[in-house]
Amino acid sequence: MSSLLSIKFRRAGILPCVLFFVVVLLVACTGSPWNDPYPEQDDKQAVLYMSFAERPKHLDPAVAYSENEYAFIAQIYEPPLQYHYLKRPYELTPLTAARLPEIIYYDKESQKLGPDAEAKDIAYSDYLLEIKPGIRFQPHPAFAQDKAGNYRYHRLDKAEVDALATVSDFAETATRELTAEDYVYQIKRLAYPKTQSPIAEIMKGYIIGFDDFAKQSADKPKDALRALPMTGVEALDRYHYRIRIKGKYPQFSYWLAMPFFAPMPWEADAFYDQPGFSDKNITLDWYPVGTGPYYLAENNPNRRMMMFKNPNFHLEAYPAEGEVGDAEKGLLQDAGKALPFIEKVVVTLEKETIPNWSKFLQGYYDSSGIASDSFDQAVQFTGGGVILTESLKEKDIRLHTSVETSIFYMGFNMLDATVGGDSEKARKLRQAIAIAIDYEEFIAIFRNERGVPAQGAIPPGIFGNEEGEAGINSYVYDWMNGKPQRKSIDTARKLIAEAGYPNGVDPKTGEPLILYFDTTATSVDDKPLMNWYRKQFQKLGLQLVIRATDYNRFQQKMSAGNAQIFVWGWNADYPDPENFFSLLYGFNGKVKHSGENAGNYQNAEFDRLFEQMRNMENGEPRLQIIRQMQEIVRRDVPWVFGFHPKTFSLYHGWASNLKPNLMANNRLKYIRIDPIKRAELRRQWNRPVLWPLAAAGALVVLLFAPAVSAYRRRTHRLLPEALAIQTEASR
Repeated sequence: MSSLLSIKFRRAGILPCVLFFVVVLLVACTGSPWNDPYPEQDDKQAVLYMSFAERPKHLDPAVAYSENEYAFIAQIYEPPLQYHYLKRPYELTPLTAARLPEIIYYDKESQKLGPDAEAKDIAYSDYLLEIKPGIRFQPHPAFAQDKAGNYRYHRLDKAEVDALATVSDFAETATRELTAEDYVYQIKRLAYPKTQSPIAEIMKGYIIGFDDFAKQSADKPKDALRALPMTGVEALDRYHYRIRIKGKYPQFSYWLAMPFFAPMPWEADAFYDQPGFSDKNITLDWYPVGTGPYYLAENNPNRRMMMFKNPNFHLEAYPAEGEVGDAEKGLLQDAGKALPFIEKVVVTLEKETIPNWSKFLQGYYDSSGIASDSFDQAVQFTGGGVILTESLKEKDIRLHTSVETSIFYMGFNMLDATVGGDSEKARKLRQAIAIAIDYEEFIAIFRNERGVPAQGAIPPGIFGNEEGEAGINSYVYDWMNGKPQRKSIDTARKLIAEAGYPNGVDPKTGEPLILYFDTTATSVDDKPLMNWYRKQFQKLGLQLVIRATDYNRFQQKMSAGNAQIFVWGWNADYPDPENFFSLLYGFNGKVKHSGENAGNYQNAEFDRLFEQMRNMENGEPRLQIIRQMQEIVRRDVPWVFGFHPKTFSLYHGWASNLKPNLMANNRLKYIRIDPIKRAELRRQWNRPVLWPLAAAGALVVLLFAPAVSAYRRRTHRLLPEALAIQTEASR
């Protein structure tokens, strides 16, 4: 009888309902949120969670040159110098070097000169670098040796290669000490034509013997690079090496803080150069080999990339000093403590901004930018600036803003017959356009106020940029009520009339003057921006024709000097005004010299001052020259100085030691995470909402109740008959 009733009971639906509520209660009592994408054991570890939208193309420090690539390789590779994390203005400090390089000057007769020698007397400069002993590379199969001292994995046969899938498939790894020769070898790789380093052409102009080495090594295999000497670069002993450059070039020290000059063990190059490895992405571009605080443990760019703490990382301490106010902000609480604080970095692919934003709010990413579609959810603008919304404040989310050391500008092709040249007519036309293009409006509409109108060629944070009235572009702005005010459109119309185009009319045709804007903005989403540009020119009666092309065609037009007006940008390679003024130096013209002077601007006085300024140390004499150079380009208007982008970054309150540093790319080692606080807040923010499930369960019970009641009545009626049948059967 009990068996019969049990079967009927389950059929009535009561047992599934009970089981459903039991499961709900059990899941609700577990520690992890239902939507947690990470392993539960990570809750107590110092793991940093980030996202990326586009896979890095190169992880070889001789080739990589983009921001998304540096986000990884700067944590893995270590050049001899780095930027101080806290100090401003930006200051170079030793990284693997024992101290800043010693610089010795020589004349044409190889006679040593004093440190105060004039640049014209200096034929070449020696940079002497000493590497700290005891620094070791990350564990890697390239270093593994057998008992006889032979490298185990440098000469694999086809069958052994076919059995591999990733670099983690190798059974053994090893390490060795960093030496000066590793830095010398990397510089040779920069010169080696088959590497195709983007800075090879630049370095030919500075490092002695660089060009000769490139020619001599062009037809040689990689394994010949070690033995082939480069005149200007040599290892003096195990921990010392010398780089000799042409003349005096103080900015070369900044290059020594870039990943291009990070060390490369020859063993890694030989290991990855084996046949069949590139077919499996077992290359330096996929699996870097460095001495930095992290190594790349997983490279799956279609899903995630993971970096683990390098077990061989050398002793490095958190800075003990910074700017005024850093101590009050808690930025010196970890002074002197060993780096890094993060044990593991998990970087997940997020192609869409909305899922990325949602996961940040749920606590599954530790930091986030602010996309345009979530801007209003994140920040509000007040008379005093920008503040977080109340919902983000309640989550203890912090906002960090900083003006980037970069500039976006509208350029004129100075070789063009209409907008170019140094005639007063063309100059006034450019000045009028500079006033008419309202970049304050541009920043408000297209940048969500994330930008600062540029007053000259040098961004904030770079020596030579001046704030206040002393730093304004007086050809475009007036100083009013303690801030710059763009000149009226009437002033621009007067200038364009003086240029010979009253009301924008070309006297040759009697029609509005037609100007051409070359751009790569070809998508439908770019249409509002292009319409905005047209309206700016229409203020002066000018007709702007948009000539949109793909990037390759655009580059060809720029190289040939066939573009008339264009938009360009530049990010600082190093924090020096020379890096930006070089974009206006005549001998860097794109058409004549294949340089970065995209507008082909040339002014003899500017060029003379540039050559004088570039080799000077920062100080009042250099600042005076910079002011003269700013005045020249403001008057000539080879650029409409657009804006300096402003970054808005959000961090959860469990992250600390956060300070924007626009020059240092190796910032992750300084960040600290409180995983216990993060885990608790994640649970609070992601508690499952159970009442809909409970309501649904109750509804199910109510729906089944009449059936259960009817069943029970029928059971009571049939029970005597069932017992009688069962008794009769037992007889």
